[in-house]
Amino acid sequence: MKELKGKLAVVTGAGSGIGRQLSRQLSAEGCRLALCDIMTDALHETAALCRESGAADARVTTTACDVSDEAQVLGFRDAVMREHETKHVNLLFNNAGVGGGMSFLSDPREQWDRTFAVCWWGVYYCTRAFMPLLVASDEGHLVNLSSVNGFWASFGPSRPHTAYSSAKFAVKGFTEALMVDTRVHAPHVKVSLVMPGHVGTRIISNSYQLVQGRSIEELSDEQVEPFRAALKSLGFTADSLSSAEIRAAIRQLADGFERLAPTSAAQAAKIILDGVRQERWRILVGADAEALDQAVRGAPEQAYEPEFFARLTQTGHFRRA
Repeated sequence: MKELKGKLAVVTGAGSGIGRQLSRQLSAEGCRLALCDIMTDALHETAALCRESGAADARVTTTACDVSDEAQVLGFRDAVMREHETKHVNLLFNNAGVGGGMSFLSDPREQWDRTFAVCWWGVYYCTRAFMPLLVASDEGHLVNLSSVNGFWASFGPSRPHTAYSSAKFAVKGFTEALMVDTRVHAPHVKVSLVMPGHVGTRIISNSYQLVQGRSIEELSDEQVEPFRAALKSLGFTADSLSSAEIRAAIRQLADGFERLAPTSAAQAAKIILDGVRQERWRILVGADAEALDQAVRGAPEQAYEPEFFARLTQTGHFRRA
């Protein structure tokens, strides 16, 4: 899809991070936008930013939607068709995601299920809902955001990362399989798999809000204990820290994750849109993603050993929490 101007683009998780920056850049290109997010205040902020930077007549619509709920996704699709008076869309960016459910063995099941549902079922439900509209277009492109955790299911040798990684592996396999499926049944619909490395977003703060149901500052003493254990597993002395100090450490981590990232959300969005224009099916985002991809491919049997992680840390391609 060489030309984006005038196309109708659907973006999930548009309230912040990569989703917001994709929306802003698509708007600047002259796209009409249908945006959704579960965090409505942030979603409306994104829409306002898009209207400021986009063409005067470009339409931007918003819908509150939890992508893990198929009924809400279908409602979002119907709203897009109604509000844009259309029976087709040109672009679908399945961007919405959260983190959480780190351990399958020790974390609460509801946190694990919530993370997996947003990161996997959200992609599946939205693709199911909007694929007929992509097929109905004269030119369509499906863009699914996986992660480097879609080919390396790790957050280090002593920190489980199971729900997010499992979901991102599912997104990767699903998207790759769709490439053949669309080539056979709808060759005018292209498919891209995006695998970002460390990108500066608010995913940590947002995930606490959406998975645990409260902000970092509102976490209970019981809810901060897993983070204390995570700090200890990384070699930090955490037993003497109060719950308030643990909350402050989580906040520092969340803010640092966004501020210190080697790739900004705006840079990530540009890389993704450049890949769409070039009709690339595999889009790695960030030098760290490229290096990690090469490392895992080069030593797959060692990819989950402590020595592998140590090499990544030494080369600067993995940042300790």
